[in-house]
Amino acid sequence: MHGNNLLGEYLRMCRARVSPGAVGLEGLGPRRVAGLRREEVALLAGISSNYYLRLEQGRDRNPSEQVLQSLARALRLDPTERAHLLALGRPPARQVDDARLVTVPASIGQLLLTLDLPAFVQDEHFDVLASNAMARALSPALRPGRNRLLSVFLDPDERALFADWELVADHLVASFRTSIGADAGDQRTSELVNELSASGTRFRARWERHAVADLVDRPPVRFAHPLVGEVTLTRDNLAIDGPDALRLMIYHAVPGSDDHERLVRLREAARSG
Repeated sequence: MHGNNLLGEYLRMCRARVSPGAVGLEGLGPRRVAGLRREEVALLAGISSNYYLRLEQGRDRNPSEQVLQSLARALRLDPTERAHLLALGRPPARQVDDARLVTVPASIGQLLLTLDLPAFVQDEHFDVLASNAMARALSPALRPGRNRLLSVFLDPDERALFADWELVADHLVASFRTSIGADAGDQRTSELVNELSASGTRFRARWERHAVADLVDRPPVRFAHPLVGEVTLTRDNLAIDGPDALRLMIYHAVPGSDDHERLVRLREAARSG
């Protein structure tokens, strides 16, 4: 479902949302397209129209960082979007048929066991590789072998767990685009995108927006938990050293708050279960 011209697709999406008036180009006659024309983006970025056309069409996929920075300014990209554009303009970090076995470092596995908070490890495709009992008490879908995208979009019980499912889904897909960056041509990404796109419009419409998200600054998550009731948690996303782009995800709440008290009840349930 996803194409292999990620840079070109992203440039088209970005220019379509920029108002000509926002960049001082209003009043230049009738327009057949939303946002900026290709030649207008080229003018603002200081590159030739023909070269910009080649970028959008995927005939040139590795422009210089200077060109990408100029395009980011012309398209009014924020820091997260700019970083994503730069990632798309770089060669993939590895070959698309890379089938390395990804393992969680033993020290991280031990850390999960010692944490009294819901915590799990996921890879760049949002496959859950390890989790602790608290995480599985928060959501049975947070167990090794499950994928966060498939769970959130295809598992009715997981959807019901999120009080603000639409917002969670928006952020999850945007985070996934950010996570995979220029490596979206690999087999695992293709499998996930094809399966989710075939399931209906919930995922497909979000994927086609090409939105990206900050992987560190995440909004609080409101759970409608069947055991402890509504609980709002902060989720921290910590990079794990190593070549496999693993992340340690930890949910927590302010000590002494009602949400923290509900986490304590969840911890007791996890221990008794």
